[in-house]
Amino acid sequence: MAGPTRPAGGRAPARSAWPWVRLLGGLAVLAALVWSVGAGPFLAGLRLIDPPALAAALGIGALTTVCCAWRWSLVAGGLGVRLPLATAVAHCYRAVFLNSTLPGGVLGDVHRAVRHGRDAGDVARGVRAVVWERTAGQVVQLGIALAVLAVLPSPVRPYLPVLAAALAAAALGLALLVRVAPRSGASRWARAVRTAVSDIRAGLLARRAWLGVLVASAVVVAGHLATFLVAARTAGADAPLSRLLPLTLLALLAMGLPANVAGFGPREGVAAWAFAAAGLTAGQGVAAGTVYGALVLVASLPGAAMLLARRSPAVRPGECR
Repeated sequence: MAGPTRPAGGRAPARSAWPWVRLLGGLAVLAALVWSVGAGPFLAGLRLIDPPALAAALGIGALTTVCCAWRWSLVAGGLGVRLPLATAVAHCYRAVFLNSTLPGGVLGDVHRAVRHGRDAGDVARGVRAVVWERTAGQVVQLGIALAVLAVLPSPVRPYLPVLAAALAAAALGLALLVRVAPRSGASRWARAVRTAVSDIRAGLLARRAWLGVLVASAVVVAGHLATFLVAARTAGADAPLSRLLPLTLLALLAMGLPANVAGFGPREGVAAWAFAAAGLTAGQGVAAGTVYGALVLVASLPGAAMLLARRSPAVRPGECR
């Protein structure tokens, strides 16, 4: 006698609803900002973009994209899925463009992970390589942010000791959890722990990888900060660099939240709060975030060209078009 059947799709409806939740979250943030400061800062920021800002964005974007590709190539090589740097650069450009134009801000990374995994014949390792290289970048960015926010004045400076203690406790708890987790056996948890430990050792901490991953991640963070500072200046924020730098870091950290619309949402919300709390105006924060989003989109346009080139049919020998 057959047992009770599960509804078709199982838990798929819940999983498929999550992208809509993230999209609605980003829309809610944008709606709250428009209600609070109006649409003026968004439109003013776009009007203020000039050729020097666009040129700076393209140059910085090229540097950060190459560094992201280098980091990814190092991690992927450590995991046994070879990835030439030129191929990684092309994939990263396409990913940045897709992240900048599609909801969620991560679909481009999903695309490059699956594409590389299929090309290498191991989708699981391809996905893990992207997960670990993105994680490494986030960890380095968080470390730089804590160091800068501890030195320079910012709205969150009074809360840094508590935040640092919480992060240290979380890291310690994770390390203890991994240490006491079963390293042998066929359970899913034991296999996951073994795989994660092996990936970290081979992809991130190996002698051939760790320094390159660290340097590449630091350059990427510096590039994002430089682009946001260009955006803030373009939007009219004339505060000293020591005052703007912590605010831009807070806005960049907010970009890690997946609830956005083509990158817009939490970044502008946190920028509005941080700029206002630092004695500037919420409108300047929104304008700076808007300009940053536009500059990143412009810097990612080579990725759009690569996507179009991939979709174009090849010209046969002797055929004219």
